[in-house]
Parts: sequence; C-alpha cells; structure tokens
Amino acid sequence: MMAAAETFYDVIRRQGITRRSFTKFCSLTAASLGLGAGGPAAIAHALETKPRLPVIWMHGLECTCCSESFIRSAHPLAKDVILSMISLDYDDTIMAAAGHQADAILTETREKHAGNYVLAVEGNPPLNEDGMYCIDGGRPFVEKLREMAAGAKFVVAWGSCASWGCVQAAKPNPTHAVPIDKVILDKPIIKIPGCPPIAEVMTGVLSYILTFDQLPELDRQGRPKMFYSQRIHDKCYRRPHFDAGQFVESWDDEGARKGYCLYKMGCKGPTTYNACSTVRWNNGVSFPIQSGHGCIGCSENAFWDQGPFYDRLTNIPYFPVEANADVVGGTAAAIVAGAVAIHAGVTAIRSTIKSGEKTEA
Repeated sequence: MMAAAETFYDVIRRQGITRRSFTKFCSLTAASLGLGAGGPAAIAHALETKPRLPVIWMHGLECTCCSESFIRSAHPLAKDVILSMISLDYDDTIMAAAGHQADAILTETREKHAGNYVLAVEGNPPLNEDGMYCIDGGRPFVEKLREMAAGAKFVVAWGSCASWGCVQAAKPNPTHAVPIDKVILDKPIIKIPGCPPIAEVMTGVLSYILTFDQLPELDRQGRPKMFYSQRIHDKCYRRPHFDAGQFVESWDDEGARKGYCLYKMGCKGPTTYNACSTVRWNNGVSFPIQSGHGCIGCSENAFWDQGPFYDRLTNIPYFPVEANADVVGGTAAAIVAGAVAIHAGVTAIRSTIKSGEKTEA
C-alpha cells in the first residue's frame, strides 16, 4: 500500500495522466454528485491537496454483493477510487494479506490514523450467544466492529444489511442480527441501503467525504439526500402509464409487452427511495423495472418482512393520492371527460354570445 500522505493528484500524475483528463474527471464526479457550479473546483482542490483517505472496510454477516457492486462503478471508476483517491488499508475480500498479517493492519491503522479514518461496514453483527454466529479472526465480529468504530471519524453502512439488518434480521432472526447503528452509538453513520447499493452511489459518497471532509446532508433515516430524496416511482419512465391507469395485469400480457406500469404485479417503486430510475445500473444502462421486473423495495427498512414481492400492496403508507391503482384509470378518465365537457360548454357559450352579437349588429 502507498503512504496515505500521498494525494490523488500525485498518484495520477506519476501514472502519466494529463491535467486535462484530471479536470474532466473532476467535472464528471461533480456532476454525478449533483454539485453546483463550484463542485469541480472543490473536488480538484481536495484531490490536489488532501492526503488519500484511509479506509477500513469490514465484513460481517453478508453476501458480498455490496463489494460486487462497488467494483463496477463507472463514474468514478472503482480502480481510481481504490488505488488513487482513498487508501484502502483493509478489506479482507480483496486484500493480499491474511490471518495475523491482516489483523496487524487493523491495529496499525487504528493507532496511526486514530480519529481520521473511515470505517466502511458491509454486513451486520449478530448479537445472540455473545456474537458467536459471526467469527472474524477468532473473535466475534461485533467485538472487532466496536473496536474499529471507536477510532473512526465517520462510519459508512454499506447496503441494507448494515443499514437495516436485511435478510439476516428478517423474522424470526435466530442470530439476533442487527444493523450497525444498534452497536455503534457514538459515531456519525451514513446509511447507503440497497441490496446491493448502486455502484456510483457508493463511490460518490466516498468522493464527497474526501472532498469536503464531512458527510453529505442526510435524511431523518441517515441516508444521503442527494441519492435517496425521491421515490423510484417519481422518476420512473413508466410513471405516465400509472397516471393513465395502464397496468401489467399478468406476466407477458399485452400490457407487459407495451411497457405498462408494473405496480399491480407487486412493484414497490411507489414506496421505495433510491436513485435507481435516474442513476441506474451498469454505467446507466438499465434498472430492474426497465428490464421488466418490478422493484422489490430492497433499499427500504425490513423489506423482507413487508409482504410478498409479487403481490400488490392495497394500502400503501405515505401514498394517499395514488393509493388504489384500480381507480387511477377511472379517475383519469373522469377528469378527462369532465375537462372535455367543460370545454364543450365554454365553446357553446362563446358561440351563443357571438351569434347574439351578429344578430344585434
């Protein structure tokens, strides 16, 4: 690993990257984060002057899908983040060291960068039987998690496992798995939920922390507003079909072939906050709804316990206007019919007035 005191700009210049390419990189990163006109300059200044950000990436109960998503980031590329922007001192999934050598890195980082490193956590700790359901290096994961969190400046909860508990915490939860904020009580935590989260959301959060040395603005649940302020439904390209009462009624019916709304097939887009319909996946190519599968709400709390994935929810919380898809089409038709009737009435009145004026003349 290179010394953390080396800046991102030092690394890329040594690799032969031009100033022009660096400026373009800063502009693209600022755009992906939704920053204003001063965003590219702020990012450029941070990457030129600040040392690479020390990051400890730990894994509890999880399936590694967050890591799989992270390495597919396109803006910025995961290799630029890992090899240049941050100093990824520990990640037992991709690091070369193992065993006692790996544990020694944790101790070294905790002592050398006390209060200045970011703890990124993928997965969650089980608390039942003193944490014995997840052993890391001969010790319960929950112990190592608390130990590393004590010296961290910020804590990042990757994915729904670390943010909410996910499938491990679903009923009946025999291991008593909990989200990390139930264990880490005295540190600022940013939650990046999703199963997995979008790659560019993950790298974007790290870029923001490196640039501004603070967490982005969070909502009441601890999620960054820049990515989780809107429902998938709000920007879904199938939304006009919902408003028009055009729904897929069964898989592969005519509505499905025409790209109608998937709400009746169980799509949870109306109750799920994420950037899937705007940032999308695989370098912006697509997202589940675009591929013909409804959203399962994987970035929402306790989504495993919120009912079947393929059954429509009849009573949706925080969804008062569009609560019943069966009447949306009828309401829309009634509104249109009413508008047509009003228009026809106004036209008739105007015609009568004009006829009267001509008669008087």
